[in-house]
Amino acid sequence: MGCGNKEDKKKDGFTYEKSNTQKASETKTEDNVANIVLTANDMMQYNTKEIKVKSGQKVKLTLRHVGKLGVNVMGHNFVLLKKGTDLVAFATEASTQRDNKYIPKDSSDIIAHTDLIGGGQATSIEFDAPEAGTYEFLCSFPGHYTMMRGKFIVE
Repeated sequence: MGCGNKEDKKKDGFTYEKSNTQKASETKTEDNVANIVLTANDMMQYNTKEIKVKSGQKVKLTLRHVGKLGVNVMGHNFVLLKKGTDLVAFATEASTQRDNKYIPKDSSDIIAHTDLIGGGQATSIEFDAPEAGTYEFLCSFPGHYTMMRGKFIVE
């Protein structure tokens, strides 16, 4: 047991978190850092379709796969696209990139993305929020973008 009632177990190179207090979504702002927790499940759903941050703010996003299915059948990630990117065309290209965890190689359309994870796993990324505007995010696992997408709003 560690801080915050969390018990961490390492297995296969991944950290699995067990928490006594789970929240569907939380965004905390501390010292100009937006701490965002996004969950994904076996029903191909994120727990939110909208994330709000401030321009220039440091963003720490943690993606937790709260399902049980493995990465090869129900893998999830978070991909933040640049403004003007055609989400469907991006997702179609991504679906052909199995060997690169469904991230198109050398893509100039991505602001940030997490690793691809399976049930019980978590991954985090840090990046600076882009300029004010509305951006799109999605899961790039084949077919998931139809349900797993949302707006990343920078104020």
